[in-house]
Amino acid sequence: MSVEQLIIEKLTAALSPTHLDVINESDNHHVPPNSETHFKVIVVSDAFDGQRLISRHRQVNGALAQEFENGLHALAMHTYTQEEWQQANVPDSPKCRG
Repeated sequence: MSVEQLIIEKLTAALSPTHLDVINESDNHHVPPNSETHFKVIVVSDAFDGQRLISRHRQVNGALAQEFENGLHALAMHTYTQEEWQQANVPDSPKCRG
């Protein structure tokens, strides 16, 4: 199973998101072709209601702990409540400096 699919399955199970985008950004970095080491996730979940940003990121990191142990190198996280998502402007990822 691909890392992307594992991320989708684990975040779905942990957060029951109403919106989830998992974007493989590995090609934007100096890694071998077809790598799955750099991702961006956009997660909208009721599980984030009343939580500060650091708590949301901890939940995502916790759900993906095994993937980090197995080579996931970078994860850009954009975590929103339903209300925040209605007005969200998800930023583009910066260019790789490597």
